[in-house]
Amino acid sequence: MIIRPATRNDLEQVLDIYNHVILNTTAVYSYEPHTLGMRQQWFEERERSGFPVIVAEEDGTITGFCSYGPFRVWPCYRFTVENSVYVHLEHRGKGIAKKLLEALINDATAKGYHAMIAGIDSSNGVSMQLHKQFGFEEVAHFREVGYKFDRWLDLKFFELLLAGKSEK
Repeated sequence: MIIRPATRNDLEQVLDIYNHVILNTTAVYSYEPHTLGMRQQWFEERERSGFPVIVAEEDGTITGFCSYGPFRVWPCYRFTVENSVYVHLEHRGKGIAKKLLEALINDATAKGYHAMIAGIDSSNGVSMQLHKQFGFEEVAHFREVGYKFDRWLDLKFFELLLAGKSEK
């Protein structure tokens, strides 16, 4: 398995992973699948903003991807980022998410960010455990803030204070 920066050529496979997550899980609080144009726009915005998009590749197949972006838009939040990690259904349980999250943490630390946030659906024990392995701590539990699959969803926020001091 190779962990590397994503390219535009990866976006169709990234889209397939993301749309499966939208349609079948509560990992993304959205209802409608995205289009390739939407993923291209997202990717270009990440590039312009200096935020990474990283993929896991095995034998030419994208098995997972991750990124981080702004936590909130106001200037005082500029030292804090929010992460996203997604793994293809057929490749879960192989340690891919762990390698992707490690790459995100290393990238954010190297760029001088101070904190990383993960918003995780309260039913996603696997993601919560993954983040805890890296030292993330639960800092908030929002009850019934999402509605999907005919039920209310609770959202938990986990936070990791990154090594070093931000100089931005």
